[in-house]
Amino acid sequence: MAIFNNSDIENNVSTDSNTTIITTGAKIKGELELSCNLYIDGVLEGNIHSTKEVNVGKNGHIKGAIHTERLIVQGFVEGTIDADRVEIKAAGRVTGEIKSGELVIEAKGIFEGNSIIKNDTTL
Repeated sequence: MAIFNNSDIENNVSTDSNTTIITTGAKIKGELELSCNLYIDGVLEGNIHSTKEVNVGKNGHIKGAIHTERLIVQGFVEGTIDADRVEIKAAGRVTGEIKSGELVIEAKGIFEGNSIIKNDTTL
């Protein structure tokens, strides 16, 4: 596990030793390639490639491309998203393009952009 700051994490987010945490106050530019979960409550300008789950906390802001299995947005994401499942929570906002098999937008969640449905070959 990597922690990039010391502040509290939202209570409703489960983390374990296989989670990289970037908390409020941290600003990162670059590329992240992960085989573990990512919780980000700081700022990232760059691209993320994760084989697991990416969770953007209420203070989180990502500007770039995200490729992951599952994305949960409680903060702000600008860019392109390629994921099996995308969840935009009530406080979440996404601008850009989403390519996913499932897209869930809770009440008061905001999505501005294009949505493309991934083909499911099992149907």
